[in-house]
Amino acid sequence: MKKVYLDNNATTMLDPSILPLMEPYFCEKFGNPNSLHKYGTETHPAIAQAIEYLYKGINANDDDDIIITGCATESNNWVIKGVYFDEILKKGKKHIVTTEVEHPAVRATCGFLESLGVEVTYLPINQQGTITAKQVREALRDDTALVSVMWANNETGLIFPIEEIGTLCKERNVLFHTDAVQAIGKIPVDVQKAQVDFLSFSAHKFHGPKGIGGLYIRKGVELTPLFHGGEHMRGRRSGTLNVPYIVGMGEAMKLAYQYLDYELTEVRRLRDKLEDSLLQIPDVFVVGTRENRVPNTTLISVRGIEGEAMLWDLNKAGIAASTGSACASEDLEANPVMVAIGADKELAHTAIRISLSRFNTSEEIDYTINVFKQAVERLRAISSSYNA
Repeated sequence: MKKVYLDNNATTMLDPSILPLMEPYFCEKFGNPNSLHKYGTETHPAIAQAIEYLYKGINANDDDDIIITGCATESNNWVIKGVYFDEILKKGKKHIVTTEVEHPAVRATCGFLESLGVEVTYLPINQQGTITAKQVREALRDDTALVSVMWANNETGLIFPIEEIGTLCKERNVLFHTDAVQAIGKIPVDVQKAQVDFLSFSAHKFHGPKGIGGLYIRKGVELTPLFHGGEHMRGRRSGTLNVPYIVGMGEAMKLAYQYLDYELTEVRRLRDKLEDSLLQIPDVFVVGTRENRVPNTTLISVRGIEGEAMLWDLNKAGIAASTGSACASEDLEANPVMVAIGADKELAHTAIRISLSRFNTSEEIDYTINVFKQAVERLRAISSSYNA
């Protein structure tokens, strides 16, 4: 059976060229980087090179900090909980602004702080699937400690106005954090232009290894450590450095930067080819304009067909995608993004997310188009028979 992977917003495959670069640091150069002997110090050049690639990939200044973390979930938790200690407990601020469609690592952490008395404003997205800088401006208060807004949405691929929000936060002297997990490797990410204070990322979203990520921290910004017990990463994050994975993440960032034009042209062309073909099916809808989306993502709905049913047919044909719906207990929840943009109740249960990568081919997209159309015919025939 043919296999086609179109769930790259969930995770990407490790670029095959990266694994050989990681392998020496498992068994040959396995020393602890903090050790003073040769086994430790011989890892330093590879770590330094990898971190240099990270700085270049997001245009960080040399005097900014990029701290290695376990993943973006850790980075997100660290920022929000660190701001609680630094801005809320110490300075008396008590308000955070975020959005209703953030990753659970942001939403759940904000919810935890609410249990400690912090006030959180969750901005709703508009019918275009995003928020505006005006919404942020109107939500800001004198006691706002942090604004946290994702760079691109994981379900729709829609890009949020990060540079405008960054300018606004700078004017109001409010700390600004962005979860850039779904942006890096797909569109240009520049922390200087965006004026962010914190930026989270995970390697496995741009063809690096799973289990490693990073947090950018602008020069001079205080952030209480989440982990204590060592002086690793200049005292900001305790824990022995994962050398092979740092090497892998650095190389993945370098390649993501090099392949950015390919993402913006060829990956976009394949995504648009897929959309154009599927939109020829009656009562098929795509969320968001192409101009304001990352080039690899489409959130598509087929009226009258549950997302899980469509996924089942795609999976049987060897195609991996994901659904925007989620099962909570025994009740099927509508996709919150679909609800927010004003989709009717029926359509809100039908979203399918298809997300490409630079490793997808035109032949795979042709195969997916054919399978998708056959699945629609089959499932609509079953639905018509059932309702007859």
